[in-house]
Amino acid sequence: MVNLIWVFLAATGIIYAMFNGTMQDVNEAIFNSADDAVMLAIGLISVLVFWIGMMKIAEEAGLLRGLSKLFRPLFKRIFPEVPPDHPAMGYILSNFSANLFGLGNAATPMGIKAMNEMKKLNNNSTEASRSMITFLALNTSSVTLIPTTVIAIRMQYDSVTPTAIVGTTIIATLISTIGALCIDRLFYYRRIWRNEK
Repeated sequence: MVNLIWVFLAATGIIYAMFNGTMQDVNEAIFNSADDAVMLAIGLISVLVFWIGMMKIAEEAGLLRGLSKLFRPLFKRIFPEVPPDHPAMGYILSNFSANLFGLGNAATPMGIKAMNEMKKLNNNSTEASRSMITFLALNTSSVTLIPTTVIAIRMQYDSVTPTAIVGTTIIATLISTIGALCIDRLFYYRRIWRNEK
């Protein structure tokens, strides 16, 4: 559906430009945007490679295991259906740790593995379990301490203080995570209450 909306918007803009006589401006905008996108992607690669490398070093040094131990009691309460020593819990904690450092690209494979493991716990059902829904809410809102991608974009566009957003990012993602967990629990308990009636 989203693809259709984008096609509709692009087609409308091009048709309008044809009738308005500004097709030259549209062509320039397309090529300039493509050039900017390539330069931005190249600039992001270096920062993401650096932080993914740091993440690998942290993993080898045991920092991720330490973070996992630190957050394990909390995550046992958030995901009561997942046994503490199950591989799904390890992937959930790894995903959370990667998101904590703003490494969404590194977090994605771990998130997919966590979902696959939780699907096995759910007897390979096509319906999402409570833990899967909670994980999706938590992963989407995820607390971020260092928004590496956004910092990289700000550096790419010559921001005077590219790290100035760190404080507000922590507050915003903390609020979004708490909100996501509250809404998740609200719908869960509401469903239980409806089933009991």
